[in-house]
Amino acid sequence: MIPGRPGDRGQAFPIYIVMVTGLLFLAFALFAVGQASAARNGAQGAADAAALAAAQEAREEMRLPFLQALREPDGLNTLLGGSQNPRLGREEANRLAATNRSDLTGFYWRQGFWQDRVTARVKTRYTVGTSVIPSTKDRHATASATAVVEFRCSLKSTPEPTDPQQGDVDEEDKNDSKDIPGPFEFTCDGRPVIIDLSSSDPLADLSKLIFAVHLIDD
Repeated sequence: MIPGRPGDRGQAFPIYIVMVTGLLFLAFALFAVGQASAARNGAQGAADAAALAAAQEAREEMRLPFLQALREPDGLNTLLGGSQNPRLGREEANRLAATNRSDLTGFYWRQGFWQDRVTARVKTRYTVGTSVIPSTKDRHATASATAVVEFRCSLKSTPEPTDPQQGDVDEEDKNDSKDIPGPFEFTCDGRPVIIDLSSSDPLADLSKLIFAVHLIDD
């Protein structure tokens, strides 16, 4: 065996230092990527929650206008062809964003075919954090999400007008029945839904069947 010369060992030591330094830098870089990914996921969760909250509030707000539209000729098409109040759901979206440690930076509605879309943009209140990558200490994550309020039903049949000659009905009851059309039968995703306007709460537990709320890719 030929013994190694002291000079060879001295030359190898700097190489080891460079390799260890490189591996440490790579480890810190991967950690920074993980930090950025976690911040991004947090921002996306906040945006999703904000958009869904706004859409769900809009669905609840449509209960009374929907019932009123059934009382008017072509009222349903007029209602569903219109657009939402541009501020509807904004306060709820703000609240959900804040719950997820983010701020709402953008909010707007867009009209679609029998559906309205709401987009929420957020910015996290926290930063990516200190890392070997420059500027991450002051960088906030941002994200956006879009949810829709979509009418999922079709009117199965149109109610026939009340026949004043049918049956022995009190005159006052006749007048009342003329003022209340229906009942209306819809098919919502294959499920029959009957709405009787003479009921005390015609849309009780039915709003979620009539209007779908979900996130979409924007």
